[in-house]
This record gives sequence, C-alpha cells and structure tokens, in this order.
Amino acid sequence: MREDLINSWNINDLKLKPHAPEILSSTPDARAIALAIPAGEGLQDHQVHERAWVTILSGEAEITTTAGERIVGTPGVLVEFDPGERHAVRALSDVRLLLLLTPWPGAGHPGAMSLEDKKHAVADAAEHASKLRG
Repeated sequence: MREDLINSWNINDLKLKPHAPEILSSTPDARAIALAIPAGEGLQDHQVHERAWVTILSGEAEITTTAGERIVGTPGVLVEFDPGERHAVRALSDVRLLLLLTPWPGAGHPGAMSLEDKKHAVADAAEHASKLRG
C-alpha cells in the first residue's frame, strides 16, 4: 500500500443493497463491512469468530444478546461483542451499519484454518447436522 494515500469511504454515499454487505477493507488486522438492512428485517441470532463492533450510521435498530441484553440504537451508537458472543440485529427502520471485525480472520474462522482443519470442520458440521435431524 502506498503511504501517500489515505483510504477513505463516505459510507452514507455508498449504493448499498439489502442483503449484500460491502467489504470496504480487509487486512490481517481487521475487516470493515458496510451493510443495509430494510425495516423489519435483520441479522438473526448469530456469532462471529472475531471481536465485532457494530456502528449504526443511519436508522434505528434493536440489538439483542442471548443473555437477554437489549439496546435500541440510533446513529452514532457503537456496540462491541466478544469473539463468539451470540447476538441479533433487527432493523426498526431502514438501517445502515458499519461492522468492524478484528483480527481478520479470527481464530476458528474457516479462512484461518489449514486445509486439514477444514476437512475436519466439514466432517464435524455434517455430524452435528445429523444429530440435529435425530
């Protein structure tokens, strides 16, 4: 990367499409993602391998954890999640978010796994799915 250039984005001007997150930057240190979620929709209960910071840029969203914590956020709110911490985001109005993940990829993320680890992960996932089906 050239040192004389500043990487910058005006996230409010991006033509984000719902359900199509846009990766703004990705390095071994972090990944920055902008996303738009239409009112009434959301990111269902999930977790990521990295530490996650969610910033509300526009709109209003409800962010919850499986521990029962809840916050309704508006522009300027920043929420931090530990690696593996389960959470959900529901848009109360059309919302635009900035998501920062560090480090990228986090420990256990398929992108950080060796080919041998990936082979075992696929087998483990298939076994887990089989147990769920009963």
